[in-house]
Amino acid sequence: MAEKPHINIITSGHVDHGKSTLIGRLLFDSGAIGEQEMRKLKEKAKELKKETFEFAFVMDNLKEERERGVTIDLMHKEFQTPKFYFTIIDCPGHRDFVKNMITGASQADAAILVVSAKDGIQEQTREHLYLAKVLGIQQLVVAVNKMDAVNYEKAAYEKTKTEVGKLLQTLGYKADKIPMVACSAYVGDNVFKKSTNMAWYTGPTLVEALDQTIVPPHKQLDKPLRLPVQDVFAITGVGTVPVGRVESGVLKPGDKIIFEPSGAQAEVKSIEMHHKQLTRAEPGDNVGFNLRGVSRTDIKRGDVAGHLNNPPTVAKEFTAQIIVLQHPTVLTKGYTPVFHCHTAHVAGKIIELVKKLDPKTGAVSEEHPEMLKPGDAAIIRVQPSQPIVVEKQADFPGLAKFAIRDMGKTIAAGIVIDLVKAK
Repeated sequence: MAEKPHINIITSGHVDHGKSTLIGRLLFDSGAIGEQEMRKLKEKAKELKKETFEFAFVMDNLKEERERGVTIDLMHKEFQTPKFYFTIIDCPGHRDFVKNMITGASQADAAILVVSAKDGIQEQTREHLYLAKVLGIQQLVVAVNKMDAVNYEKAAYEKTKTEVGKLLQTLGYKADKIPMVACSAYVGDNVFKKSTNMAWYTGPTLVEALDQTIVPPHKQLDKPLRLPVQDVFAITGVGTVPVGRVESGVLKPGDKIIFEPSGAQAEVKSIEMHHKQLTRAEPGDNVGFNLRGVSRTDIKRGDVAGHLNNPPTVAKEFTAQIIVLQHPTVLTKGYTPVFHCHTAHVAGKIIELVKKLDPKTGAVSEEHPEMLKPGDAAIIRVQPSQPIVVEKQADFPGLAKFAIRDMGKTIAAGIVIDLVKAK
């Protein structure tokens, strides 16, 4: 049997709208987790007096999370549908976890937006949708969840559907092309199995909607190699082994590569993924690769590997389109927050606020604004305080996305649209 196409999907939406429960349900009904494991989780949930949380427990398998009943970490879980093999990147819903949403969104091919039929659109629903849009996620499926909490009433579904449709339109999504599934993750209605509680709903189940609307990503095999380093290990008897995910191009044993901005050069001895040796690594593969000619101290997290004949781009300044989420003070020229791009984070000075954009249409609303506030979209120029590899959105989308963080908060998200090379 041929391998199913692989899709990375994020779940996003407001904190109490049932994302973790939905993921638990997807994993359980698809057979990705067994009855026995589920029974254990139910018992644990009972013990903590959180009976309805058992599905959420599937994801929140960190002890402290269980006790607090919230989702913190980015968890990766897999499930299969008739058509695809999915990896769920769970993006927690709490405000200070937007950073994870950004990390997740930069790896995602599609998103499930979870909106509770009981509460409708909340601030985080908007924020997550906005982020998904700015970070280039075009493929969406909406789960209108908690239908059991509104007695499976069609009117409640229609109301939420209209609200979400309007929001999608204002952000430039084609709302009529995005399925909105009436479901209850807790009961299991219309997730994997057709619901018997909503005769009025004739649309697809969530899984059918995923299979019908999602198109697998185009692997950028024809592009030059770009591989951001997540970690570097010095393994006794083996040597220096960086670990990271191939963004574009192909890596093979014997390749001569360069790491930027460090400038270290090396030859690839071998590549492995999930403890198997590979003869080639392609976009989307998370690999460890053993090197000849460098030591562990020559390379660090945030470096990007490329072939010697086409090294990754080190920028001395770049122009970006951003969306401001929140701010401790105001965002003006001269402000120097930290830019998180792929696996690197570097302080960067905003040297110019070029123009403010209408976030709904993208049209210019003001040239050279004095300042930016939450909700504003803008074009800015940035000078990194030290060398960093970034690429233009048009060339390498995976290396163009970033989050701006300051004082433990995500201030803005954006993409690089132009740059000035450092050398």
